[in-house]
Amino acid sequence: MRRPTPVLSVLTLGALMLGALPAHASAGGPAHREGYGTKAPYAPEQNPRTYQRPPAGFEPVFTENVSRHGSRSATDSSDGDLVLALWDKARGEGQLTARGEEFGPTVRALTVAMAKVGYGNLSARGRQEMRDTATRMEQRLPSLFAQIADRGEKIDVVSSGQGRAVDSAGEYTGALAAADPELGPLIGPTRTDKDLLYFHKAAGGAAYRDYIANDQRLKDTLASITDQPRTHEAARSVLRRLFTQSFVDTITDRVGAAQAVYNLYAIAPAMSEESPDPDGRGWDMGRFISRSDAAWFGYLGDVEDFYEKGPGFADSDITYKMADVLLDDFFRQAEAKRAGTGDLGAELRFTHAEEIVPLAALMRLPGSTKPATPGEPYTHADNPWRGADVAPLGANIQWDVYAKDGRHLVRMLYNEKETAFRPGCHPIAKGSMFYDLDELERCFGRG
Repeated sequence: MRRPTPVLSVLTLGALMLGALPAHASAGGPAHREGYGTKAPYAPEQNPRTYQRPPAGFEPVFTENVSRHGSRSATDSSDGDLVLALWDKARGEGQLTARGEEFGPTVRALTVAMAKVGYGNLSARGRQEMRDTATRMEQRLPSLFAQIADRGEKIDVVSSGQGRAVDSAGEYTGALAAADPELGPLIGPTRTDKDLLYFHKAAGGAAYRDYIANDQRLKDTLASITDQPRTHEAARSVLRRLFTQSFVDTITDRVGAAQAVYNLYAIAPAMSEESPDPDGRGWDMGRFISRSDAAWFGYLGDVEDFYEKGPGFADSDITYKMADVLLDDFFRQAEAKRAGTGDLGAELRFTHAEEIVPLAALMRLPGSTKPATPGEPYTHADNPWRGADVAPLGANIQWDVYAKDGRHLVRMLYNEKETAFRPGCHPIAKGSMFYDLDELERCFGRG
């Protein structure tokens, strides 16, 4: 018999949590996090000291998750190319502000760093996020992973097949093996399942893609929210920090130019480890855009994600119905463990915001419970949905299955926070975070 992995000390686990906090957290504060939208870097959302203990006699027998890839570089160079072309022109004409003088070199260095990482690839921060999240999982469930090693149970690993998801799987499973080398031989190669983890681009997403491309109500709603005076005011404000008024007046698409500045601001925390700043301030892109302007452009990003991936319109489920394939797989894996028909100890899945956001809406996870009434647009003031909370970089949903005498309970973590299942699902006791698997099947209409 192998020696069980010792439980990580609260102090060490707490340090891991603190180490995962986004670089802007200390300087910008949690209230400012929403300004980054779904580009917000990952941070676990619950202190490990506060997790509920399972009922007496119940032991973990299986765990499964789905994780968005970790922090990454921008997917292409278009934003950097646009703003640097403007900056070079303004510099040549002597039309830069004092802040603008600093802006060009900072953006040029950032774009060089992103090109070195590879556009769309995991940054050093993203790789560390995956390793830290895996380590915390292993230390939350030491007896489970000891059992997996003792029994030779397999750990299945599946991804969308996209590079950053594959790399996230590699970092995650590498950390598990490092935490307990006996797990290494039991971790399967990362396989690809696009129908499961890239469903918005697979056959099951055909109706969704038609909605994105052709739905007139969607187009009109996004246009009406974006094209309002506050957007144009914010765009001018962003550009005036960098360029003189006369130069700003010559820019034909001021909203597009300001959006590019915001996009670079939003991606910079994900690239913090590539920053040349030795003081840990990252790229300090907050110098170039005010919090209020960043919040507005962050809201506009949330608008797009809300209507295109999230709860959307109250009279339609087109944005999230396709996520049922992923929810079904969660149930299928838990049911196989209960039935004794599976040989897995863990199922690990790696995907993208385009899958996490609709799954959260389908499951009615916190923040994803309220669609928009047609004619009443989504706003931050009257809807709790925030991209930074629903699907930050590295976001994850985890089900832990516990068993005793043939009875199986499920505890869900959402970004490592114990989370109740949707209304209508009854826990084993009031206030408990543990649910009978039978009850979840009833609640979600399986069977």
